[in-house]
Amino acid sequence: MQIQQNISLRQYNTMGIGAMARLFSTFGTLDELQELAALSDADHLAKLVLGGGSNILLTGDFDGLVMKNELTGIDLLREDDHHLYVKAGAGESWHGFVQYCIGRGWAGVENLSLIPGNVGASPMQNIGAYGVEIKDVFEELEAYHLEERKILTFSNNDCGFGYRESVFKRQYRNRFVILSVTYRLNKIPRFNTSYGAIEQELEKMGVKELSIKAISEAVIRIRSSKLPDPAKIGNAGSFFKNPSVPAAQFEALKQNWPGIIGYANPDGTVKLAAGWLIEQCGWKGFRRGDAGCHEKQALVLVNYGNAKGADIYELSTEILDSVQDRFGVELEREVNII
Repeated sequence: MQIQQNISLRQYNTMGIGAMARLFSTFGTLDELQELAALSDADHLAKLVLGGGSNILLTGDFDGLVMKNELTGIDLLREDDHHLYVKAGAGESWHGFVQYCIGRGWAGVENLSLIPGNVGASPMQNIGAYGVEIKDVFEELEAYHLEERKILTFSNNDCGFGYRESVFKRQYRNRFVILSVTYRLNKIPRFNTSYGAIEQELEKMGVKELSIKAISEAVIRIRSSKLPDPAKIGNAGSFFKNPSVPAAQFEALKQNWPGIIGYANPDGTVKLAAGWLIEQCGWKGFRRGDAGCHEKQALVLVNYGNAKGADIYELSTEILDSVQDRFGVELEREVNII
């Protein structure tokens, strides 16, 4: 374990923001994490834990200790007639974990292929795509309490999962380090192809016999066609959440905007497509300096090179304001602002 000084975080966040960390270190064991936490406490340093850096926006330099989670390992803990319980280190690549499961015929996460980031972020964000969310396959996680210096286990209910939400984004923000996540996967697949363009993509691929591998490949194709590769253009995926509004408000919006996109929620509200709202406000393809809104997907804000986090944040604020002014709908950022 080595603590480095004045390190650029550009390579550690997918938005490609070149913010500086006063101190930086990785940890690959619990002992290393505990040592780093103790050192930062002794020197009264602020702490920032990084995983894959795929859902953050660094708006300035970090005057403290950045700790990069590199806890790895994938283990089959147990199985029963229907399920397999698989534990993965929080520092494992999420897409790598998905492919590991698919290669062994373990079903349940195939719809979540190609989502950037690490395993530890999956419950924190309750990541989801194409009709599946982490809460659907989540069993439990282990997390280290930075103040009390002990490991706690969180069940599905303990995590308070919501739409791209969990307790780790709100009341427990910056208080825990997720160490590992255990997933409940299926021995017999339950195929979910009704969401988005999966069925059409499978047809284009000429798939005759449905499989979790085929669904994964279809999702990868769809995502690759819509979303920019962070290795080529800095981005954090979907920057905004899809907002939900009362059904009456949706019907009123529909009167003025017949093309508005909405999906019924179980609670009677309607989820709107944030990308559509943003596009109607003229932001799709917008660029100012190196900060912009992607030309193919209005939900994605991008760094074309040397944009600062503050530039991206300012653009996101302008987008929020314009959607509020035009539609009376309040958008919320999905990305964690640091």
